[in-house]
Amino acid sequence: MTQARAELAELINRVVYGGEQVVVTRHGKLLVALVSAADLQRLEEPEVSADEQMISTVSTLRPGTSAAAEHRGAEGTGRRPGTAGH
Repeated sequence: MTQARAELAELINRVVYGGEQVVVTRHGKLLVALVSAADLQRLEEPEVSADEQMISTVSTLRPGTSAAAEHRGAEGTGRRPGTAGH
């Protein structure tokens, strides 16, 4: 803590310009961390679950088309477009 106080300007420059993350300890215990504003924004963004990402991906398909219809193709044959059936 004492060293961080004495070197605060240098530590801030290392975080902002060097992309570092600085952890300050007191008596060996973590006390605070200095992170860039960009890192802070990423930390504050709500996490998106894998299910939510899947829903978002599916919703970007052609409007009015379900994921199953997109997979089958417009013909509704159950085959992928461009594949030949026997």
